[in-house]
Amino acid sequence: MDANNGGITGSIDLSPRGSDEVIDLTGHVHHLPCCVKFTGTSSVSHYFKPRNTGVEVDGLIVEEAFFRGRKLQGTTVSMPETYAGFVLGKKNPGKGKAQKILGKGEAFESEWNSNSWEMLAKCRNMTFWNHDSLPSQDDASMRSFHWFAVSKALHEPVSAEDLASAPFSQEQN
Repeated sequence: MDANNGGITGSIDLSPRGSDEVIDLTGHVHHLPCCVKFTGTSSVSHYFKPRNTGVEVDGLIVEEAFFRGRKLQGTTVSMPETYAGFVLGKKNPGKGKAQKILGKGEAFESEWNSNSWEMLAKCRNMTFWNHDSLPSQDDASMRSFHWFAVSKALHEPVSAEDLASAPFSQEQN
């Protein structure tokens, strides 16, 4: 941690590198209710097979899958139109593209001293899983999507009509 400002700075590069095509992981990004302590390739699609249950709860279509014998119930959520999800990897200054994601090699964190990140893949939706309950609009992961509306309200330009109809007076002291 930097003693001068109490934080860490870094950079994230979201531009495609050279002739590399950006990998689209739409439909393949899952947020599991567990920690998997493994980095490397695995035939996940051979074992992890989500399926639609035909059930709808809180306007969410429920999916079902099993992970290490435990039943998971989840839902796939699309990103709002002007948003995207990104898979980031730490840049290795000497080797070009980050090496640790998507089975393209192993990462050696001790060799990477910079705090620079780059986009390795993108997605337009994510599937969030629960292991003890049905997915709902009250899940923490679903509530995080409410911030998109807050962000839009904060950053959208205000028109003269909006200001004129505001319930406060600009002449207050």
